[in-house]
Amino acid sequence: MNRTEAPSAPFGAAGTAPVAEIGLVIYPDCQLSAVHGLTDLFRIAGEWSGRPAREIRVSHWRVAGDGLQPEWDSHTGAGAHRLSHVILPPSLVMPGRMAAQPGTAQWLRDRHAEGATLCSVCAGAFVLAETGLMEGRRATTHWAFAEALARRHPGIRLAEEHMVLDDGDIVTAGGILAWTDLGLTLVERLLGPSTMLATARFLLIEPPRSSQRPFAPFVPRFDHGDEPVRRAQHHLHARSAEPLSVGELQAVAGLTERTFLRRFTAATGHRPNDYLQQVRIARAREALESSHSPVDRIAWDVGYGDVAAFRKSFQKLTGMAPGLYRQTFGIGPTRRAEDV
Repeated sequence: MNRTEAPSAPFGAAGTAPVAEIGLVIYPDCQLSAVHGLTDLFRIAGEWSGRPAREIRVSHWRVAGDGLQPEWDSHTGAGAHRLSHVILPPSLVMPGRMAAQPGTAQWLRDRHAEGATLCSVCAGAFVLAETGLMEGRRATTHWAFAEALARRHPGIRLAEEHMVLDDGDIVTAGGILAWTDLGLTLVERLLGPSTMLATARFLLIEPPRSSQRPFAPFVPRFDHGDEPVRRAQHHLHARSAEPLSVGELQAVAGLTERTFLRRFTAATGHRPNDYLQQVRIARAREALESSHSPVDRIAWDVGYGDVAAFRKSFQKLTGMAPGLYRQTFGIGPTRRAEDV
């Protein structure tokens, strides 16, 4: 097949058995654009898979009563459904407003017992977690929802820095648009890397991304109710570019060192030195996004006397080098080569 032209065979008309069937679950308030986008992505992947075409059967399943019923099938003449994968798309409402779905959870457990791989995108992880199958397993969700998922299901080992986390029979994806990353991951599994890359090129999207860290800002918590710790936080934010010690912060809080370390970590989720690095790197990100200041100058301005240490910390917390971060997220005119 000439890779410069998209073939025109209709969906489900190749005459060969599909390599797999992926079921897309339509639950209350789910993101329908993800359902239809994944449907199109899998169809395009089949069209770019070569000759004879290898196709993925796609079916839509809607919550009905205590279970789910199929309402659409890409291969209506392919016989009984045998789902190899089930995908829970993102939710359009925040996790706190998502209704419990015990019937869906049981249906998912039944499909898993039959051999299906269960997948979720973004807040779809909350529906998947109701099955209990994620307990003790590594999983990801949108970085903004990770804390809520951990509180609701403490047995899950959250790794929200991942964009897609493939744990074999359970695959989870992070951001609300990470359905493209999940879809391409499954295409690579089922149709191979060359078809995945051809699909990504045709859709003008990147191959599956590995990390959410470049997209996740540092959001400090001040509503924890621990006033001495809050005083220390305010002091740290006001002087983050200056040399700061735990002893100075402890004195501001008016606590013993051991008590301060324990309470600061419990209230903020970070040890004081780690918190300081988060604040400094957050300010560096802002400068890289909105200015053309050299990286060395930004490092100095946010509190790093050692540029190598700044680059190492920036890479660790964002998953990207400062220059690449500026290339990706900078909003000004073209960056200068020496800033890369």
